[in-house]
Amino acid sequence: MGSNDTMFGGGGWLFAFVILILLLGGGAWGGGGDVDAKINAAINNQTTQNGIRDILLSSANNNYETAMQIAGQNLLNEQQRSADQINIIQGFNQLSSALAGISNQLSTCCCDIKTTLLQSQYDEALRDLNKAQAEAIAQAQSQYLLGVMGKWVANAPAV
Repeated sequence: MGSNDTMFGGGGWLFAFVILILLLGGGAWGGGGDVDAKINAAINNQTTQNGIRDILLSSANNNYETAMQIAGQNLLNEQQRSADQINIIQGFNQLSSALAGISNQLSTCCCDIKTTLLQSQYDEALRDLNKAQAEAIAQAQSQYLLGVMGKWVANAPAV
């Protein structure tokens, strides 16, 4: 039996109330003619109260179902938000890694450019040094030859 069931059925107390009124003969309410009206009023009142109870129960069930749907949607929203945050963090990590790689490439490129420029300057300085040394050697050789030959006169008279 359910929680509202009795040995007389779902509305058993109402049935027992009606029997009690019939046994008493309506004496508690006055004359016998009013008994039928009072019984009908009691039945109508009971029916109204049962309807109100059913409406309240239905409303409570609807409220519970709505609350459960909202809770489920909130859970889905939280899961999506967490997934989005994980994706954002992974994106930042990938970007950071890419920027570190680019930074390393730029650093290597700059070092290569500096080395090339320094090598070019070194090569130019070495050419200038070799040229200066060759000129100094030629100058020294000319001085030596002139010193060894004595005074040289172009188109000198024959002696």
